[in-house]
Formats: sequence, C-alpha cells, structure tokens
Amino acid sequence: MTLGKKIRALRDELGMSQAQLSAQGGLSQGYLSQLENDEVQNPSAAVIFRLARALHVDPRVLMKAAGYEEVASRSGYDEEYKVSVDPDLLCFLAKIPRPQQAHLLRVLESMEHKTPPVGTGRRR
Repeated sequence: MTLGKKIRALRDELGMSQAQLSAQGGLSQGYLSQLENDEVQNPSAAVIFRLARALHVDPRVLMKAAGYEEVASRSGYDEEYKVSVDPDLLCFLAKIPRPQQAHLLRVLESMEHKTPPVGTGRRR
C-alpha cells in the first residue's frame, strides 16, 4: 500500500476530514491532498512523524508505506509507540473541535489527580 493510500485509510478509519488531519498534522490541506494522491515523492521524516502522531499510529507504519524500509524495520522501539487507547474513543475525540478537546483534557486530568476541574463551581 502506498503512503497516500495508507494515510487516507487511517484518516477514514478515524472519521477525520482532510481539514482536520491537516490542522492536527501541521500541514496545509493542499499538501495533504498531494500526499494522499501520491503526488509527493520522499516526504520528510518530520511530516511523517507529525501525521503519525495525528493519526495515532506508530510512525514506522507510515515510514514503511513511504518506502523507508530501513527505518521502519528497526527493532527496539516497539514499546515506545504502542497505542493503548480505544480506537472508538479516538474516533469520537477526532470529531470534537480543538477548544472542546482542551476542556475535556482538563476534566480528564483533574480526574487523574482527583481534583475538581477549573470552572466547575465545586470547592474543596
């Protein structure tokens, strides 16, 4: 599978639009479109890593699809990129606007630290 097809398949799996992925990956939508249509040869590692992060996948998946076999086949990094988040949760979060994601993150962080989130009106 080519890099473009892999990116599109992962994006579709998450229910993300090109606009959402380009924003989260720090790319222009036009450049992402060129990537998905395999019009870009040898994208930089920085681009691949940003897309992998935005798509919640191990960067080696995209590196392999891009033809960087040597980097993609290196071992010893398996634990570093394992994703333990439910894919349905990722799909849900990808559909929420960024400001609401930030608020939800604060709520979840407060749950982790057992403190009420800022702005909930609760007092200790």
